[in-house]
Amino acid sequence: MGTWGTDPFDGDAAADFAGELDDLADGAERLAAIRAALAAAVEESDYLEAPEGEVAVAAAALVAAGRPGGRPVDVVYGPKGAIAEPSEELAELAASALERVLAADSEIAELWDDSDAGPQWRASVGALRTTLRPASESV
Repeated sequence: MGTWGTDPFDGDAAADFAGELDDLADGAERLAAIRAALAAAVEESDYLEAPEGEVAVAAAALVAAGRPGGRPVDVVYGPKGAIAEPSEELAELAASALERVLAADSEIAELWDDSDAGPQWRASVGALRTTLRPASESV
């Protein structure tokens, strides 16, 4: 894992994703890229590889940042430009992507669980999920 911390953009794949977002021309293209990253994780029916999981967490963090109580993204490794306010549907997709990332057949979850920082990473991802789908809204 090319990571240096437990925050959503503290890894090579996530930082690269932020750079790709910065290269996109407008907000609609950025939202489409975020949606694609989230959908790729949700739709993976086999083993979710670590880079895809890392990007899904980063994309979910961007969606969560636009929600009430959302934490701003890392200004060093996160995207430099603004992200348009996410829809409820996108927030639900992001929450589902995080559930997929935390599943038993997710490489990133396995790697973090094998490290001393696993509980801190899970807490960070759990906080994002709560921002995306507060308990009062859970089904």
